[in-house]
Amino acid sequence: MSKKLKLKIITPEKLILEEMVDQVSLPTTQGEITVLPSHIPLITSLTSGDIVAVANGEFIPMAVVGGFLEVKTDPPARAGEDGVTTVAVLADFAEHISDLSEEKIAEAKAKAEELKKKMIENKDEVDFEHFEAELERSLTRIKIADKWKMKKYRNV
Repeated sequence: MSKKLKLKIITPEKLILEEMVDQVSLPTTQGEITVLPSHIPLITSLTSGDIVAVANGEFIPMAVVGGFLEVKTDPPARAGEDGVTTVAVLADFAEHISDLSEEKIAEAKAKAEELKKKMIENKDEVDFEHFEAELERSLTRIKIADKWKMKKYRNV
């Protein structure tokens, strides 16, 4: 049996994914990384982009906006065995690509345009931190949905 990673993706609202995978690629603030079993311990921050896990040859893509990543290896249960490498993603926002319907993408585009318009019209009344977070979420959804539109992936 080949080694696997335990991947957990969590947002403030819910657990998005918990699964054993072969590898996972993630967008960090230092660049994209791929985590394989027995990876060294790591804590880093995430940026907007796509998390792509591979399980049994199938891609499991997720859109993610911000958050943190922790990679750790738990001690082995028995002598002579390897410990399980856990990849924990604590994301501000995460969503599986299959959840990004054409309707949601159109909604995200409209919301981004609305937010831009509000910012231009009411500069004094705009909460720029909230505006930036909402705009980034909408634009990330659009970008990742377009990227994965023609590719094969597994639905969760």
